[in-house]
Amino acid sequence: MLMDTIKELCVLNGAPGDEDEVRSYIKEKVAPYATEIRVDALGNLIVFKKGKKSTGSTLLLAAHMDEVGLIIRSITEEGYLKFSCVGGIDRRVLLSKAVVIGKNQVPGIIGMKPIHLTTSEERKSIPKGKDLTIDIGAQSREEAEKLVSVGDYAVFTSDIVEFGNGFIKAKAIDDRAGCAVMMELLKEELPMDCTFAFTVQEEIGCKGAMGAAFSVNPKIALIVETTTAADLAGVKGGKKVCCLGDGPVIPFMDNGSIADRELYELVRALAEKHHIPWQTKHMIAGGNDARAFQHSREGVRTIVMSAAVRYLHAPSTVAYKQDFDNILKLARLFINAVAEKEI
Repeated sequence: MLMDTIKELCVLNGAPGDEDEVRSYIKEKVAPYATEIRVDALGNLIVFKKGKKSTGSTLLLAAHMDEVGLIIRSITEEGYLKFSCVGGIDRRVLLSKAVVIGKNQVPGIIGMKPIHLTTSEERKSIPKGKDLTIDIGAQSREEAEKLVSVGDYAVFTSDIVEFGNGFIKAKAIDDRAGCAVMMELLKEELPMDCTFAFTVQEEIGCKGAMGAAFSVNPKIALIVETTTAADLAGVKGGKKVCCLGDGPVIPFMDNGSIADRELYELVRALAEKHHIPWQTKHMIAGGNDARAFQHSREGVRTIVMSAAVRYLHAPSTVAYKQDFDNILKLARLFINAVAEKEI
Protein backbone atom coordinates (compact mmCIF):
# COMPACT_ATOMS: atom_id res chain seq x y z
CA MET A 1 0.00 0.00 0.00
CA LEU A 2 1.30 3.42 -0.97
CA MET A 3 0.39 5.09 2.32
CA ASP A 4 2.06 2.38 4.37
CA THR A 5 5.26 2.80 2.39
CA ILE A 6 5.21 6.58 2.86
CA LYS A 7 4.86 6.15 6.61
CA GLU A 8 7.73 3.68 6.77
CA LEU A 9 9.96 5.98 4.73
CA CYS A 10 9.16 9.09 6.75
CA VAL A 11 10.39 7.59 10.03
CA LEU A 12 13.80 6.91 8.48
CA ASN A 13 16.60 9.46 8.77
CA GLY A 14 18.53 10.75 5.78
CA ALA A 15 20.09 14.19 5.82
CA PRO A 16 21.93 15.26 2.64
CA GLY A 17 25.08 13.17 2.34
CA ASP A 18 23.82 10.67 4.93
CA GLU A 19 21.06 8.83 3.07
CA ASP A 20 22.29 5.31 3.90
CA GLU A 21 19.30 4.29 6.03
CA VAL A 22 16.78 5.35 3.40
CA ARG A 23 18.76 3.83 0.53
CA SER A 24 19.13 0.48 2.30
CA TYR A 25 15.40 0.30 2.97
CA ILE A 26 14.43 1.13 -0.62
CA LYS A 27 17.04 -1.21 -2.10
CA GLU A 28 15.77 -4.14 -0.06
CA LYS A 29 12.12 -3.46 -0.91
CA VAL A 30 12.56 -3.03 -4.69
CA ALA A 31 15.15 -5.74 -5.29
CA PRO A 32 12.56 -8.45 -6.10
CA TYR A 33 11.10 -6.29 -8.89
CA ALA A 34 14.26 -4.85 -10.42
CA THR A 35 16.19 -5.99 -13.47
CA GLU A 36 19.34 -4.21 -12.35
CA ILE A 37 20.32 -2.19 -9.28
CA ARG A 38 23.42 -0.11 -8.67
CA VAL A 39 24.62 2.59 -6.30
CA ASP A 40 26.78 5.24 -7.94
CA ALA A 41 29.72 7.17 -6.51
CA LEU A 42 27.52 9.88 -4.99
CA GLY A 43 25.13 7.40 -3.38
CA ASN A 44 22.21 7.56 -5.81
CA LEU A 45 20.25 4.32 -6.01
CA ILE A 46 19.70 3.59 -9.71
CA VAL A 47 17.11 0.90 -10.45
CA PHE A 48 16.42 -0.35 -13.98
CA LYS A 49 13.35 -2.43 -14.82
CA LYS A 50 12.66 -3.94 -18.21
CA GLY A 51 9.21 -3.36 -19.62
CA LYS A 52 7.15 -4.76 -22.47
CA LYS A 53 8.97 -2.47 -24.91
CA SER A 54 12.75 -2.37 -24.96
CA THR A 55 13.63 1.32 -24.94
CA GLY A 56 16.80 1.39 -22.82
CA SER A 57 17.27 4.60 -20.85
CA THR A 58 14.72 6.70 -22.73
CA LEU A 59 12.57 7.38 -19.66
CA LEU A 60 13.83 8.09 -16.14
CA LEU A 61 11.79 8.80 -13.01
CA ALA A 62 13.49 10.53 -10.09
CA ALA A 63 12.74 11.32 -6.45
CA HIS A 64 15.19 12.37 -3.76
CA MET A 65 15.90 10.39 -0.61
CA ASP A 66 17.38 13.18 1.52
CA GLU A 67 15.61 15.48 3.96
CA VAL A 68 16.70 18.79 5.45
CA GLY A 69 18.86 18.38 8.54
CA LEU A 70 21.61 19.75 10.74
CA ILE A 71 25.31 19.03 11.11
CA ILE A 72 27.30 19.33 14.34
CA ARG A 73 30.18 21.81 14.00
CA SER A 74 31.44 22.16 17.58
CA ILE A 75 30.83 21.13 21.20
CA THR A 76 30.92 23.69 24.00
CA GLU A 77 32.75 23.27 27.29
CA GLU A 78 29.33 22.74 28.94
CA GLY A 79 28.45 19.87 26.58
CA TYR A 80 26.05 21.66 24.23
CA LEU A 81 26.22 21.10 20.47
CA LYS A 82 26.64 23.96 18.01
CA PHE A 83 25.27 23.20 14.55
CA SER A 84 24.65 24.45 11.03
CA CYS A 85 21.65 23.74 8.80
CA VAL A 86 22.00 21.36 5.86
CA GLY A 87 19.35 22.48 3.40
CA GLY A 88 16.90 25.36 3.55
CA ILE A 89 15.51 25.59 7.07
CA ASP A 90 13.78 28.67 8.47
CA ARG A 91 15.35 29.08 11.89
CA ARG A 92 11.93 29.91 13.34
CA VAL A 93 11.03 26.20 13.13
CA LEU A 94 14.14 25.15 15.08
CA LEU A 95 13.25 26.49 18.50
CA SER A 96 12.59 23.82 21.16
CA LYS A 97 12.37 21.04 18.56
CA ALA A 98 13.42 17.44 19.16
CA VAL A 99 16.18 15.90 17.04
CA VAL A 100 18.24 12.74 16.90
CA ILE A 101 21.98 12.84 16.23
CA GLY A 102 24.30 10.39 14.49
CA LYS A 103 24.06 6.70 13.71
CA ASN A 104 23.15 5.93 17.32
CA GLN A 105 20.24 8.41 17.14
CA VAL A 106 21.20 10.26 20.29
CA PRO A 107 18.17 12.30 21.38
CA GLY A 108 18.49 16.05 21.77
CA ILE A 109 16.50 19.26 22.07
CA ILE A 110 17.30 22.55 20.34
CA GLY A 111 17.23 24.82 23.37
CA MET A 112 16.05 28.38 23.72
CA LYS A 113 16.02 30.89 26.54
CA PRO A 114 12.74 30.82 28.52
CA ILE A 115 10.51 33.88 28.23
CA HIS A 116 11.15 34.77 31.90
CA LEU A 117 14.81 35.46 31.11
CA THR A 118 14.40 37.37 27.85
CA THR A 119 14.40 41.12 27.41
CA SER A 120 11.61 42.93 25.57
CA GLU A 121 13.99 43.43 22.65
CA GLU A 122 14.88 39.72 22.51
CA ARG A 123 11.21 38.82 22.33
CA LYS A 124 10.89 40.86 19.13
CA SER A 125 13.45 38.84 17.21
CA ILE A 126 14.35 35.26 16.30
CA PRO A 127 17.57 33.93 17.82
CA LYS A 128 20.41 33.70 15.32
CA GLY A 129 21.53 30.28 14.25
CA LYS A 130 24.97 30.78 15.77
CA ASP A 131 23.33 31.28 19.17
CA LEU A 132 21.32 28.04 19.11
CA THR A 133 22.56 24.78 20.64
CA ILE A 134 21.38 21.20 20.96
CA ASP A 135 21.03 19.86 24.49
CA ILE A 136 21.77 16.11 24.74
CA GLY A 137 21.83 16.00 28.52
CA ALA A 138 25.63 16.08 28.77
CA GLN A 139 27.30 18.11 31.53
CA SER A 140 30.68 18.58 29.86
CA ARG A 141 32.41 18.43 26.50
CA GLU A 142 34.04 15.15 27.47
CA GLU A 143 30.69 13.61 28.32
CA ALA A 144 29.13 14.84 25.07
CA GLU A 145 32.05 13.52 22.99
CA LYS A 146 31.30 10.01 24.22
CA LEU A 147 27.94 10.24 22.44
CA VAL A 148 28.45 12.46 19.39
CA SER A 149 31.24 13.79 17.20
CA VAL A 150 31.77 16.95 15.19
CA GLY A 151 30.47 16.21 11.71
CA ASP A 152 27.57 14.05 12.88
CA TYR A 153 24.22 14.73 11.27
CA ALA A 154 21.02 15.52 13.15
CA VAL A 155 17.45 15.33 11.85
CA PHE A 156 14.07 16.26 13.24
CA THR A 157 12.06 13.58 14.99
CA SER A 158 8.29 13.68 14.69
CA ASP A 159 5.38 11.26 15.08
CA ILE A 160 3.30 10.31 12.06
CA VAL A 161 -0.33 11.29 12.64
CA GLU A 162 -3.40 10.94 10.43
CA PHE A 163 -5.94 13.62 11.25
CA GLY A 164 -8.93 15.50 9.92
CA ASN A 165 -10.52 14.22 6.74
CA GLY A 166 -7.64 12.54 4.92
CA PHE A 167 -4.61 14.52 6.15
CA ILE A 168 -1.26 13.24 7.38
CA LYS A 169 1.47 14.88 9.45
CA ALA A 170 5.08 13.65 9.39
CA LYS A 171 8.64 14.78 8.87
CA ALA A 172 10.37 14.21 5.52
CA ILE A 173 7.26 13.90 3.36
CA ASP A 174 9.58 15.87 1.07
CA ASP A 175 10.43 13.68 -0.76
CA ARG A 176 9.75 10.28 0.74
CA ALA A 177 6.31 10.53 -0.88
CA GLY A 178 7.96 10.64 -4.31
CA CYS A 179 10.18 7.69 -3.40
CA ALA A 180 7.10 5.70 -2.33
CA VAL A 181 5.29 6.42 -5.61
CA MET A 182 8.28 5.13 -7.58
CA MET A 183 8.52 2.04 -5.37
CA GLU A 184 4.87 1.24 -6.12
CA LEU A 185 5.46 1.65 -9.86
CA LEU A 186 8.42 -0.73 -9.69
CA LYS A 187 6.10 -3.47 -8.43
CA GLU A 188 3.99 -3.25 -11.58
CA GLU A 189 4.43 -4.64 -15.06
CA LEU A 190 5.66 -1.66 -17.05
CA PRO A 191 4.81 -0.92 -20.70
CA MET A 192 8.42 0.11 -21.44
CA ASP A 193 11.88 0.02 -19.92
CA CYS A 194 12.18 2.52 -17.08
CA THR A 195 15.03 3.73 -14.92
CA PHE A 196 14.22 4.90 -11.39
CA ALA A 197 16.74 7.23 -9.73
CA PHE A 198 16.44 7.63 -5.97
CA THR A 199 18.74 10.62 -5.66
CA VAL A 200 20.87 12.13 -2.90
CA GLN A 201 21.69 15.68 -1.83
CA GLU A 202 18.77 17.39 -3.55
CA GLU A 203 18.34 19.72 -0.59
CA ILE A 204 21.80 21.24 -1.05
CA GLY A 205 21.74 21.87 -4.78
CA CYS A 206 20.51 18.75 -6.62
CA LYS A 207 24.01 17.27 -6.59
CA GLY A 208 22.97 13.63 -6.82
CA ALA A 209 20.65 14.24 -9.76
CA MET A 210 23.47 15.72 -11.81
CA GLY A 211 25.50 12.53 -11.47
CA ALA A 212 22.48 10.35 -12.24
CA ALA A 213 21.64 12.43 -15.30
CA PHE A 214 25.08 11.86 -16.78
CA SER A 215 25.32 8.15 -15.97
CA VAL A 216 21.81 7.23 -17.15
CA ASN A 217 21.59 9.80 -19.97
CA PRO A 218 17.79 9.70 -20.39
CA LYS A 219 15.80 11.46 -23.09
CA ILE A 220 12.86 12.22 -20.79
CA ALA A 221 12.82 12.68 -17.01
CA LEU A 222 9.75 12.68 -14.75
CA ILE A 223 10.50 14.19 -11.36
CA VAL A 224 8.15 12.97 -8.61
CA GLU A 225 8.27 15.56 -5.84
CA THR A 226 6.52 17.64 -3.22
CA THR A 227 6.11 21.39 -3.27
CA THR A 228 5.27 24.24 -0.95
CA ALA A 229 1.59 24.99 -0.31
CA ALA A 230 0.53 28.16 1.45
CA ASP A 231 -3.22 27.49 1.64
CA LEU A 232 -3.32 28.94 5.13
CA ALA A 233 -5.66 31.20 7.07
CA GLY A 234 -5.59 34.71 5.67
CA VAL A 235 -3.69 33.82 2.48
CA LYS A 236 -5.62 34.65 -0.67
CA GLY A 237 -5.45 33.96 -4.39
CA GLY A 238 -2.16 33.13 -6.05
CA LYS A 239 -0.23 33.64 -2.83
CA LYS A 240 -1.48 30.21 -1.75
CA VAL A 241 0.84 28.82 -4.48
CA CYS A 242 -1.07 25.50 -4.48
CA CYS A 243 -3.59 23.73 -2.28
CA LEU A 244 -3.80 20.40 -0.48
CA GLY A 245 -6.51 18.18 -1.93
CA ASP A 246 -6.59 19.82 -5.35
CA GLY A 247 -4.57 17.03 -6.94
CA PRO A 248 -1.04 16.70 -8.35
CA VAL A 249 0.80 19.96 -8.92
CA ILE A 250 2.09 20.22 -12.50
CA PRO A 251 4.36 23.29 -12.58
CA PHE A 252 5.12 24.99 -15.87
CA MET A 253 8.15 26.72 -14.33
CA ASP A 254 10.04 27.17 -11.08
CA ASN A 255 13.29 28.86 -10.08
CA GLY A 256 15.38 26.06 -11.55
CA SER A 257 13.66 24.76 -14.67
CA ILE A 258 10.95 25.24 -17.26
CA ALA A 259 8.77 22.24 -18.07
CA ASP A 260 9.00 20.79 -21.56
CA ARG A 261 5.91 22.27 -23.19
CA GLU A 262 4.80 19.11 -24.99
CA LEU A 263 5.18 17.02 -21.83
CA TYR A 264 3.32 19.65 -19.83
CA GLU A 265 0.39 19.63 -22.23
CA LEU A 266 0.41 15.82 -22.34
CA VAL A 267 0.19 15.48 -18.56
CA ARG A 268 -2.62 18.05 -18.36
CA ALA A 269 -4.53 16.21 -21.09
CA LEU A 270 -4.05 12.85 -19.37
CA ALA A 271 -5.33 14.23 -16.07
CA GLU A 272 -8.41 15.76 -17.65
CA LYS A 273 -9.18 12.71 -19.81
CA HIS A 274 -9.02 10.38 -16.81
CA HIS A 275 -10.77 12.75 -14.38
CA ILE A 276 -7.76 13.21 -12.14
CA PRO A 277 -7.80 16.60 -10.39
CA TRP A 278 -4.68 18.65 -11.05
CA GLN A 279 -3.32 22.13 -10.40
CA THR A 280 -0.33 24.24 -11.22
CA LYS A 281 1.75 26.58 -9.05
CA HIS A 282 0.55 30.16 -8.99
CA MET A 283 3.93 31.51 -8.00
CA ILE A 284 7.35 31.01 -9.56
CA ALA A 285 9.21 29.61 -6.59
CA GLY A 286 11.32 26.69 -5.42
CA GLY A 287 13.23 24.16 -7.46
CA ASN A 288 14.06 20.48 -7.62
CA ASP A 289 16.06 17.80 -9.43
CA ALA A 290 14.47 18.77 -12.76
CA ARG A 291 17.03 21.53 -13.17
CA ALA A 292 19.93 19.09 -12.91
CA PHE A 293 18.47 16.71 -15.47
CA GLN A 294 17.43 19.53 -17.80
CA HIS A 295 20.95 21.01 -17.82
CA SER A 296 22.91 17.77 -18.27
CA ARG A 297 24.71 16.69 -21.45
CA GLU A 298 22.79 17.95 -24.49
CA GLY A 299 19.70 18.47 -22.32
CA VAL A 300 16.84 16.32 -21.05
CA ARG A 301 13.13 16.93 -21.53
CA THR A 302 11.67 17.25 -18.02
CA ILE A 303 8.28 17.32 -16.34
CA VAL A 304 7.44 17.44 -12.63
CA MET A 305 4.55 15.98 -10.64
CA SER A 306 4.40 17.21 -7.05
CA ALA A 307 2.23 16.77 -3.98
CA ALA A 308 1.25 20.01 -2.26
CA VAL A 309 2.67 20.07 1.29
CA ARG A 310 2.18 22.62 4.07
CA TYR A 311 5.04 23.65 6.39
CA LEU A 312 7.74 22.22 4.11
CA HIS A 313 11.26 21.78 5.57
CA ALA A 314 9.94 21.65 9.13
CA PRO A 315 9.55 18.93 11.78
CA SER A 316 5.81 18.60 11.09
CA THR A 317 4.81 18.75 7.44
CA VAL A 318 1.22 18.17 6.34
CA ALA A 319 -0.18 16.62 3.17
CA TYR A 320 -3.43 15.20 1.81
CA LYS A 321 -3.33 11.43 1.28
CA GLN A 322 -5.47 11.35 -1.88
CA ASP A 323 -2.97 13.62 -3.63
CA PHE A 324 -0.37 10.84 -3.39
CA ASP A 325 -2.75 8.30 -4.95
CA ASN A 326 -3.51 10.70 -7.79
CA ILE A 327 0.18 11.26 -8.49
CA LEU A 328 0.64 7.49 -8.73
CA LYS A 329 -2.28 7.24 -11.18
CA LEU A 330 -1.01 10.12 -13.30
CA ALA A 331 2.58 8.84 -13.35
CA ARG A 332 1.31 5.45 -14.51
CA LEU A 333 -0.67 7.08 -17.31
CA PHE A 334 2.36 9.15 -18.30
CA ILE A 335 4.58 6.06 -18.63
CA ASN A 336 1.93 4.41 -20.83
CA ALA A 337 1.69 7.52 -23.00
CA VAL A 338 5.48 7.64 -23.52
CA ALA A 339 5.48 3.93 -24.34
CA GLU A 340 2.75 4.51 -26.92
CA LYS A 341 4.75 7.40 -28.38
CA GLU A 342 2.10 10.02 -27.72
CA ILE A 343 4.86 12.64 -27.67
